[in-house]
Amino acid sequence: MYPKKEEKLNTIPAKNRQDALWSWSASDMAYGIRTGLFSSRETVKSCLERINQVNPKINAIVEVLADEALREADAADHAVLRGEKIGPLHGVPIVSKINTDHAGHATTDGVVAYKGHIASQDSPPIANLRKAGGIFVGRTNVPSFSLRWFSNNDLHGCTLNPWDSTRTPGGSSGGSSSAVASGMVPIAHGNDIAGSIRYPAYACGVTGIRPTVGRVPGSGPINVDSSLAVQMMGVQGPLARKVKDLRIALEAMSAPDTRDPIYAQVPLIGEPLKGPVRVGLLRDVGVAKPDPLVNQELDAAASYLKDAGYIVEEVELPLFYEAYKLWFLILLEDLRGILPMIGEFGDKAANVNLEYVYKVSEELWGKPSLEKYKQGYARRGTLIAQLQQFLEEYPLILFPSSTEQAFLQDEDIESVSASKRLLNAQWPMVSVPVLGFPAISVPTSVTSGLPNGVQLLGRRFREDTLFDAAEIIEARSNMATPIDPKF
Repeated sequence: MYPKKEEKLNTIPAKNRQDALWSWSASDMAYGIRTGLFSSRETVKSCLERINQVNPKINAIVEVLADEALREADAADHAVLRGEKIGPLHGVPIVSKINTDHAGHATTDGVVAYKGHIASQDSPPIANLRKAGGIFVGRTNVPSFSLRWFSNNDLHGCTLNPWDSTRTPGGSSGGSSSAVASGMVPIAHGNDIAGSIRYPAYACGVTGIRPTVGRVPGSGPINVDSSLAVQMMGVQGPLARKVKDLRIALEAMSAPDTRDPIYAQVPLIGEPLKGPVRVGLLRDVGVAKPDPLVNQELDAAASYLKDAGYIVEEVELPLFYEAYKLWFLILLEDLRGILPMIGEFGDKAANVNLEYVYKVSEELWGKPSLEKYKQGYARRGTLIAQLQQFLEEYPLILFPSSTEQAFLQDEDIESVSASKRLLNAQWPMVSVPVLGFPAISVPTSVTSGLPNGVQLLGRRFREDTLFDAAEIIEARSNMATPIDPKF
């Protein structure tokens, strides 16, 4: 039975706290709430105060759910007092992305015409985070139709990178990455079909995991048909400041949901890899040479893994170049059916970006026929088999997140040549969804005021091995988030 409104919760006040609660990790927040060190209300209020302080500067959260979050925080505190069974994120503030259904709120996807599209139920990833005890304090920004590596649109405006306002926070989960990096929340929801979790994490100096396709249920409302590319390449996943928080969030998001046609209930922890574990270091696949700074970060990450007992060896994997090319064929051909809708309702930047991307694709594929499209899917299966065989010898691959640091804002719509350069720089982003394997983005250092990072890829459904390696890199890296906006 709930205490009466006038009754006070007998939580133990936090003592000798050197840092504000908003700066704590999700796992530490959850521990403090669970043990009565402090309340969920305190924690949520701290994050809401942080949102009020920094969000006006960076516009990461476009809908703040303060009243709703405080009500849920009180309910979470009552549950602790009653000794109820609680989830791993019980009482912890989190955010959801505006391209994903969140009951009672608009799924705008950054589109003006969709501002009244109120969701009647939670999508699977939102429902699972809620079941785990997470408390949603806001909704985060995306580009129009979630189609760019930038996060601005005509409905909600432009999200800024807290490290540098002239640089992208990434996209399409740029609102999520910016919110996490600036201390508004410790964990954010994201999704990824072309790097939309991993690239924002890289651009903002946080960590994010793209799970194996099928790991996290991700379909929307029943009877809404998803394209083949979305079913085979799109995933839902978390962003966080710490790898340990990604572990908790991924576990929460991976609960079953029958709305996803390809969900697979696979254990989150597999058999230990036989040691010493070999890591393939992949630098270049013939699309764009990594900047010297990127190579430097790869070398540093490789040395950290070696110090921890891994064997790191340089490798060549031309299949990633083929996967990069196939992304254009498979995804862009699937998009053709909705191009008229995007043309009518999307903002100018979304349409210019798409125009340029299709022109770059034509350089690779010409004007694809149905037969070429079918052959592309057939070739995809062969590449997946080849990578699976390679991962038997090298269970992990260390490679760039991007071949350069975070792009300048709106650089993708300057010209076709600029779009091509950015697309080439993102070969590590777009090749992975085609193949369907899990990959994690890990920050490593800061240079010239911008974060750097690397990416790790592993065997299907072995996200646990990625977390293990990523924590080694994280422990040795010179990174410190959350940060105050640098402008």
